[in-house]
Amino acid sequence: MTDYPNFHDRDGMIWFDGALVPWREANVHVLTHALHYASSVFEGQRAYAGEVFRLSDHSARLRRSAELLGFEIPWSVAEIDEGCRDVLRANGLTDAYMRPIAWRGSEQMGVSAQKTKIHLAIAAWEWGAYFGEEAIRKGVRLDISKWRRPAPYTAPTESKAAGLYMICTLARHEAQAKGFDDAMMFDWRGQVAEGTGANAFFIRDGRIHTPTPDCFLNGITRQTVIDLARRRGIEVVERAIWPEELESFEQFFLTGSAAEVTPVASAGPWNFEVGDLTLQLRKDYIDLANRRLSNA
Repeated sequence: MTDYPNFHDRDGMIWFDGALVPWREANVHVLTHALHYASSVFEGQRAYAGEVFRLSDHSARLRRSAELLGFEIPWSVAEIDEGCRDVLRANGLTDAYMRPIAWRGSEQMGVSAQKTKIHLAIAAWEWGAYFGEEAIRKGVRLDISKWRRPAPYTAPTESKAAGLYMICTLARHEAQAKGFDDAMMFDWRGQVAEGTGANAFFIRDGRIHTPTPDCFLNGITRQTVIDLARRRGIEVVERAIWPEELESFEQFFLTGSAAEVTPVASAGPWNFEVGDLTLQLRKDYIDLANRRLSNA
C-alpha cells in the first residue's frame, strides 16, 4: 500500500463547512468532541474520469451514519454531492480517492454532546491501488485477527463510524508487524466477517459465497460486485460462513471503495488462487466505475 506522508502539510483545497479552504488551514480544535469520544462518521469513495462512483449513495450513507450516531448533518445529499464535485475541480483531480467526514465540534466537553456544532469536510487526493499493483497479480496475504467485529446490539454497526475502526487499526498493525498485508476478522460469534476495511467474497465451483452483513457494513462496492456477478449469471449466496469452510474455497477476494476488487492469496493457514472469475469481476467493476460498462 502506497504511503502518503504529511497529510497535514500539502497543497490543495478542502471543502470545510460549505467553503473551499487551503489544505493547511482545514483544522479543528484539540477539544473537539469527535477527538475525545469518536463522534464522527466518514465515507471512502473514488473518482474515476472526473466523477465519483455512486456519489449520491455515498452521500446518503454518510447522512444515515450520522443519524445512527444521533446527529444530523446540516447539508443535504445534493449539497454534499456538489461539495465533492467542487473538491475535484478545485484540486484538478480526475482519478482520486475522496474522504468526506462529519463530526461533533468543541462547544461541549464530556460524554453529552447536544450543544456541539456539526461540521463537514471533504478532501481528495491521488491514491493508486490500495495494496499496490503487485497485489492484483499475486493476491494479498491476510493474518487472522484476534479482534472481532462487535455484535449489533453493542455498537451501531450499520454506521460508518470512526470509532468502529479502532479495532481495525489494531488488527492491521498486528498483521503488518508479522509481515502480512492485512487481516481477516471474524465476528463475535466466530463467523467469518470481513477484512479490516473491505468485504469478503469466496468462490467454490463457480458459485460466490459472502458473509451476511449483519454486524458490519454492507459496502457499496460489495453491493455493486454482487450485481455485476448476477448480471453474468453467477449465483451469489449471502450466508453465515464458518472458518472451517475456508479450506474448501478456491478463490477469495476483498471489495471496498479503496480496495476495489483485490484478490487474496492466503488467509492464515488457508491458500487461494488468483483465479479468472476474481479478475473478471475486478475488470467489470473498474469498467463500470469508468463508465465503460453499461449501467443497465
